[in-house]
Amino acid sequence: MRVTFPTPRGPVDVVKGVSFTLGRERLGIVGESGSGKSMTGRAILKLIRAPGRVTADRLAFDGIDLLALPEKQMRAIRGARISMVMQDPKFSLNPVMTIGSQIAEALLTHQQLGRGDIRKRVRAMLEAVRIDDPNRVAKLYPHEVSGGMGQRVMIAMMLIPEPDLLIADEPTSALDVSVQAQVLDIIDELVRRTGMALIFISHDLNLVSSYCDRILVMRGGEVVEECAAGQLGNAKHPYTRGLLAAIPRIDETRDELPVLDRSGWAA
Repeated sequence: MRVTFPTPRGPVDVVKGVSFTLGRERLGIVGESGSGKSMTGRAILKLIRAPGRVTADRLAFDGIDLLALPEKQMRAIRGARISMVMQDPKFSLNPVMTIGSQIAEALLTHQQLGRGDIRKRVRAMLEAVRIDDPNRVAKLYPHEVSGGMGQRVMIAMMLIPEPDLLIADEPTSALDVSVQAQVLDIIDELVRRTGMALIFISHDLNLVSSYCDRILVMRGGEVVEECAAGQLGNAKHPYTRGLLAAIPRIDETRDELPVLDRSGWAA
């Protein structure tokens, strides 16, 4: 799969031939900012708009050729069967709609339900993401909740249609450290309970290695290494080794962290 954008100097591939398969598992995608992680997730959902262009030999989900689907049919899959949690709820939640209305909208887009059933599903979903007093929170607006609660609301919105695949694009990057573990625990619990597949995009190598089953390491729009999560410490590619070496540790004794040496690297 390639994602291409036009520039004054000609077309530029920001994703360069990425290829992988995904089962009912937790796949981590790691790399620096600009490595193509988020673009890969958005391309799967066909969220790359013109003048950007997505091409692939094959982009299939459950036997469905996503690239060949008209937008109307893609909307029936987007959200219902494949959902994506964005990085920062401040930019993803509608500021003029209550939280309950936004979660209900995510459900009603794909299912026809009565008002009573909708209220029950919204309440149950808020409880599933561990929000106390869900009836009160459902009546609030996004600016009236904390960042951590806003991210839980985003997770509730994406999971209430019960998708088969969840793409989580750095879902904890905008949260305090004390809240990050809670949000990840919620995602992990829901993934295990529903059996959905997960693509977890992150900068945090330690987090991904402890949370996922398999890891793809991306650099410059390409996958440079793939390994089982538990084997990340044994990675061979110089780029992956450089990322691992740059991770600060509590018992740090080095005077300064090493800098990535990019000279002479092959993809």
